[in-house]
Amino acid sequence: MRAIFAALFLLAAPLVPSLGAEPVKLAFVDTGNTGRSVTAEALARVLIAKDHLPVAVISRAVDFDPYETAPEENAMRLLAARGLDVSAHRAQQLSANDVRHSDLILAMTAAHREKVIALFPEAREKIFTLAEYATGAPADVEDAFGKPMENYRAMLRQVESYLAPALAKAARLKKAH
Repeated sequence: MRAIFAALFLLAAPLVPSLGAEPVKLAFVDTGNTGRSVTAEALARVLIAKDHLPVAVISRAVDFDPYETAPEENAMRLLAARGLDVSAHRAQQLSANDVRHSDLILAMTAAHREKVIALFPEAREKIFTLAEYATGAPADVEDAFGKPMENYRAMLRQVESYLAPALAKAARLKKAH
């Protein structure tokens, strides 16, 4: 009987994640969680799947507006053109629970970062701007809200330029622990 259990364990072992295999938990944050952070989350999910990165992502707001919860139309169109459907997304406020469970919080602007630090000072060490974390240089991802489609294209290009290096760096975070 023991031999059967041992054989079953050996067969199942590759299917069961190891205790150290928990992904890095990363939250993208912007003002209302309807444009930039949604875009970052959607594009990140593609890169995570493609590169098999041990990273899990969410997106949240620092100034949630309960009357504006759907993704911005232009952001949805740009993502849909890439085969990504974010129409079911609904904005959510960053919570203490999100902060506690996140290994890393990447804000779209320095102002967002400062607001998160003001709300959750105990998390200061894990809060960066996306650009700062990706490149080491300060920069904000420009807000396209209410602006023409070209502003959304520029925002998407900017987010995209920071994502691969940020995710690669985040994936190495767990290996360091």
